[in-house]
Amino acid sequence: MRIRLTAGETVLTATLDDNATARDFASLLPLTLQMNDLFKREKYGHLPRSLAAGGTPRFSYEIGNIVYWSPGPDIAVFYAHDGESIPEPGQIILGEIDSGADALKKYDGAVDVTIEAVD
Repeated sequence: MRIRLTAGETVLTATLDDNATARDFASLLPLTLQMNDLFKREKYGHLPRSLAAGGTPRFSYEIGNIVYWSPGPDIAVFYAHDGESIPEPGQIILGEIDSGADALKKYDGAVDVTIEAVD
């Protein structure tokens, strides 16, 4: 599934993975979240509910990853890499930003992000 993330004047497109967690996330769309900055590497936002388990937990990330962090329950979008690993219980990859994820670093602090399906 293709999605669009809109933060201020920044519009990013992404593709969700085919796993149970990503499909459950898609069922919440459209969604607007206040996303805060964490470690100058990611924007994260609190989801209205936990998502179904179904992806493989990972302890690393790449720029452009959209991930689910179950303890939140939060999603995060990585826009930079600091070389650190992700602590237990890991995160589940929901999808990948097509390009331009680094544009999120211009939003210092919190920014409202609307996420919607595009197909």
